[in-house]
Amino acid sequence: MPIYILISTLTDEGRKTIKKHPERIEEVNREIENMGAKVLAQYAVLGQYDFINILEAPNNEAIAKLSIELGSRGTIQIISIPAIPVEDFVAKMP
Repeated sequence: MPIYILISTLTDEGRKTIKKHPERIEEVNREIENMGAKVLAQYAVLGQYDFINILEAPNNEAIAKLSIELGSRGTIQIISIPAIPVEDFVAKMP
């Protein structure tokens, strides 16, 4: 199944939510799974972004829908990046 990297930044509202209810992160992970994707890894990071998530999903359209659904809540901004495993990338080279 295709792999995607989601890089996200919390909005002011998102920071307030996480501060009051940190368990909300795990609730969103379950929502992601209900949307047909699977969280493989998740990291809180310092710097320009707040979270990096590695997901498995059926296709680009599924990730686009997921990103729009989560982003429409006003608590997070997401950058979605399709990822190619290096062994697949190398195999496709001439």
